[in-house]
Amino acid sequence: MQSAAIPNKMTTHKPWYKHRWPWFLMLGPALVVAAGCYTAYLAFSNQDALVVDDYYKQGKAINQDLSRDRKAAAMGMDAALRYEPASGQLVGVISSQKQPFSGKLHVSLVHSTQPLKDLKLDTWADQKGKFAITIPLLDIARWQVVVEGEQRDWRLAGEWLWPQQQQVELQADQVAQR
Repeated sequence: MQSAAIPNKMTTHKPWYKHRWPWFLMLGPALVVAAGCYTAYLAFSNQDALVVDDYYKQGKAINQDLSRDRKAAAMGMDAALRYEPASGQLVGVISSQKQPFSGKLHVSLVHSTQPLKDLKLDTWADQKGKFAITIPLLDIARWQVVVEGEQRDWRLAGEWLWPQQQQVELQADQVAQR
């Protein structure tokens, strides 16, 4: 009996980089490194707006600033503001001791986390105390609202959680008691 001749098959081995499994296994760590680089970029390119370097000095300034709130309380100031997305306007009514207030107003809307979205606006209240300001679409956020007189000698301040609250009412007597 003759043994069957086994053909001599030369097995050729491909180099490792021509196989797909090493590349597939390296894909996971490569994605993690790319995501880490992107996270580091975001961390260093966006400043944190919530932390103040000199919080003690700023706190003392806030205490001195309460005199404007007390003056608004003595004048009996109050205001109501609402945002109308359809017209893109912030409309409001301001009064002093339940009488309409007319004159120049400074209105500030301060975004809770992004200072670039803060709005500082000037407007005039008519004889009925009504005013309207065209503004861009408001973000969903907790806004700090400040309304001041022309000389900035009084102010009304409060928080507005928009769009959950359709309107914000600012009353001086609530602020002055803090």
